[in-house]
Amino acid sequence: MSFWVYILRCSDGSYYTGHTDDLDKRIDQHQEGKIPTCYTFKRRPLECVFHQEFPTREEALESERRIKGWNRKKKEAMIRGDWAEVSRLARSKRNFRK
Repeated sequence: MSFWVYILRCSDGSYYTGHTDDLDKRIDQHQEGKIPTCYTFKRRPLECVFHQEFPTREEALESERRIKGWNRKKKEAMIRGDWAEVSRLARSKRNFRK
């Protein structure tokens, strides 16, 4: 069984990150507003701008938590597939903490 981490771009320009074991079904649930308490409910329509497959739920959840801690620039670099920029932004954050 596969697990997924995904990022949705909301109609207000914000991003929502989640994980699931059924990507298509979960995105449909967001799009259709099946969960009224979800962040995305009032921010439809949505666009899936990133998804990545993982072999275990634990790995997908760990990735989701990590991505949720990232700033917008870092998320957008990952969405573009600009891994050099993701790495640069990670280094600049570590240097900032010193």
